[in-house]
Amino acid sequence: MSVVKSSLSSDQEKKLLSLFGQVRLHLLYKASVHGYASASFHQRCDKQGPTLLAAYNKSGYVFGAYTAKDYSQSGVLVSDGEAFLYSLGNGKGNAPLRVASNDGKYGFTDGAAGPDFGALKFLLQDAAAVASYPGQAYTFKPVDMHGDDLYLTELEAYRVEDIGGFLAKPWRATEWTIKRKQELMKKIQEYQPELSGVTQVRVLLVGPVGAGKSSFFNSINSLFRGHMTSQAISGVCGKSVTTQFRSFPIKAGRGGKKLPLVLCDTMGLESQPEAGLNVDDLYNIYKGRIADRYQFSPGTPLQEDAPCYRKTSTLKEQIHCVVYVFDMCQLLCDEIIEKMAAIRKRTNLMNIPQLLLMTKVDEACPLVKENLSNIYRSEYIYKKAQQLSTALGIPLCCVLPVKNYSEELELELSTDLLLLSAVQQMLRYADSFFENQPESESESDTEQEMTTNRNEV
Repeated sequence: MSVVKSSLSSDQEKKLLSLFGQVRLHLLYKASVHGYASASFHQRCDKQGPTLLAAYNKSGYVFGAYTAKDYSQSGVLVSDGEAFLYSLGNGKGNAPLRVASNDGKYGFTDGAAGPDFGALKFLLQDAAAVASYPGQAYTFKPVDMHGDDLYLTELEAYRVEDIGGFLAKPWRATEWTIKRKQELMKKIQEYQPELSGVTQVRVLLVGPVGAGKSSFFNSINSLFRGHMTSQAISGVCGKSVTTQFRSFPIKAGRGGKKLPLVLCDTMGLESQPEAGLNVDDLYNIYKGRIADRYQFSPGTPLQEDAPCYRKTSTLKEQIHCVVYVFDMCQLLCDEIIEKMAAIRKRTNLMNIPQLLLMTKVDEACPLVKENLSNIYRSEYIYKKAQQLSTALGIPLCCVLPVKNYSEELELELSTDLLLLSAVQQMLRYADSFFENQPESESESDTEQEMTTNRNEV
């Protein structure tokens, strides 16, 4: 699966974060997904900077180790005055146990095997087990540390990221006022594509399972309806909740006029080759040859003789802008990055403009959670936007942080402004697509539209 989520409860995460300053935990490795092998651990955790191990056993204990130094398989003992072992117990204790090394300098032995902190050695013989030697570099009571249960149900590794503070200057200028919201809504409602025969911009949402594609549509729809809606099926699931190709028009209020925007939802991307959205289906989606409610088949792309296949299509049925959607709290695995590279290559060849949405920004950064208007002042969000831009090959100007509605019952101004700004960019990028169309193709589409209208009359 492409979605790799932490096993920590919110209370456990809160207790772990209390051992540090202003940081967040970024999941790098999960043994149940990547394997209980030291090679798998090092592949994902070497040279990642400060890292935290979280081991889980059947007795309900969560325990592990922290080091501020890199794993690099150097074969030497690494000194680290900041290293420590810890235990959250089995949920019965209030404060976490924190154990520094006996001499205040010992860190860990940086070998090719599993993480070795002397008193605790993880991934013992590439198995779901840990060796415990209390007193060897670190001193603790086994019952306090792990309840004398050395068989693991899970092992995770997190990069401990300093969220930083506020930037000296926001990396984007935004006006957080009701007046600005009203201006954006009016511009979007009054937008008209500068191409004959096309009345609505069709935007395709693409991204991993659980990234928030369906939630983004529901959020935009809620914004223009004036209250919360849930037309597109969304939720948290290991597999894609969306299994059909859906085209969602948006109305300004109940029974109101349709907006010049259609958001198209796809099945989520998954890491396995024959799971999730089939990349070969994208060409037909881009060209407008797949009808609404087409049922995706991950292992088999749509064939030309299928009932849902359109042999001909016009520009108004094609995709005018592609938007990649990524959850900032998800682990972005190599397989998804490879699929994204293939998608980007195909999309570029078709000259379709592309944007990237970063969702769940409030969950990723405490400063943003405290006040969403801090989004462009957050050093952490800016750094993550740069990293995503580099990893996916998308210019930073095309990266848009947003927050979807998830648990709210009423609309919020700051959330609406980020969503509306994203829609505005989609319409602007669609204009670039229209401007790149050959005049002959546009004229052909117009003639076909007139013929269709005459036949309908």
